[in-house]
Amino acid sequence: MLKRSMGFLGAAFVAASMLMGPASAELKDILEAGTIKIATPENFPPFGALGADGEYVGYDIDVAKMIAEDLGVELELVPVTSKQRIPFLETDRVDLVISTLGANPERAKSIWFSHAYAPFFSGAFAKKDVEVSSVADFAGKKIAVTGGTLEDLAITEDAPERSEIIRFGDNAATIAAYVSGQTDVIVTGNMVALGISNDNPDFDLETKFVIANSPSYIGVKTGNIDLLQWVNVFVLHKKLNGKLNGLSEKWLKTPLPPLPAL
Repeated sequence: MLKRSMGFLGAAFVAASMLMGPASAELKDILEAGTIKIATPENFPPFGALGADGEYVGYDIDVAKMIAEDLGVELELVPVTSKQRIPFLETDRVDLVISTLGANPERAKSIWFSHAYAPFFSGAFAKKDVEVSSVADFAGKKIAVTGGTLEDLAITEDAPERSEIIRFGDNAATIAAYVSGQTDVIVTGNMVALGISNDNPDFDLETKFVIANSPSYIGVKTGNIDLLQWVNVFVLHKKLNGKLNGLSEKWLKTPLPPLPAL
């Protein structure tokens, strides 16, 4: 009876292991392979977007390059949309996510987060003549937001019934919809709003209200403790030596503010 039970448990363990799929790349695996795959923004300037020469550039791109350099491995950039970030990490298509990823309890059920490496806040932005000071003022207005983002979750919960929230598949589509006049308000990150203002100075775009301060964190697959610890040391090192402040000045046009550590 005991042998049969042990045999059943062994078979169950093997079956469970097969269902879980291959183990994700840990720090030693990355070092041995000589390559690290990092998910970065597909079209989210100034954090990541195609530059004039056809290469990806931005804050997150530079952080990814510094990680590869410090590890002494080749960098494979994997451009992703907002919705692809966590699934790509969970299915081992990437080793890390450096793509303006905010941390919240729901996401923490699926992945691990490093210490914060970049500042970010989300809010509602509109032209000066649009009267909005809170989510309650969305009633009777069309609101553009990228689906599945923290901004989407935040406004959906509290938006009044008469508000029309229009969700788009990526940030580029959200921006295009707002700029073309399809919506009255855009709910997005402060850097996106800055980009819209720079490209459309006649909009007189202003911050109506802040939804949440949401610094960016590096996503690590659950269980990869050695990789997480290394990334946290990396973030600390770049804060102390001023490299992250340099990136903030370069791409975000502001000094690096104090950032939380997990």
